[in-house]
Amino acid sequence: MSKLKEKLQQDLKEAMKAKDTFKRETIRFLMSAIKQVEVDERKELTDDDILKIIQKSAKQREEAAKQYREADRPDLYEKEEAEAAILKTYLPKQLDDNELKAIIQEIISKTGASGMKDMGNVIKAVMAKVGSAADGKRVSTLVKESLS
Repeated sequence: MSKLKEKLQQDLKEAMKAKDTFKRETIRFLMSAIKQVEVDERKELTDDDILKIIQKSAKQREEAAKQYREADRPDLYEKEEAEAAILKTYLPKQLDDNELKAIIQEIISKTGASGMKDMGNVIKAVMAKVGSAADGKRVSTLVKESLS
């Protein structure tokens, strides 16, 4: 069993003992999503696979929170924001823009990328290097800035 899955199960137990129903339900939802993928793909997920699921779930919560804020629904907005915050505790520390820009510049000079036509290759190389330490949308934006 992956370390991340073990940590989730341990945190679920602690939330149950502490009677923290909100955290318990958030972790249960996440465990359910992980189990669904495992059943669908008939395989044990690695930590990287689980991180992708957590990232996707956190991103969904942030999008929902944004929509609730625009619709003036503070009760639902706060719930989604709190769930996203819990999910983010399981993600690795995100690189700041300066660190990310340095990696992008390094890859641009390595690959000899010169324009927007090379953007896909640069993004692919950056994502392979940083993994889940940076959001793909942020990487795309910074690569676009660097190549233009």
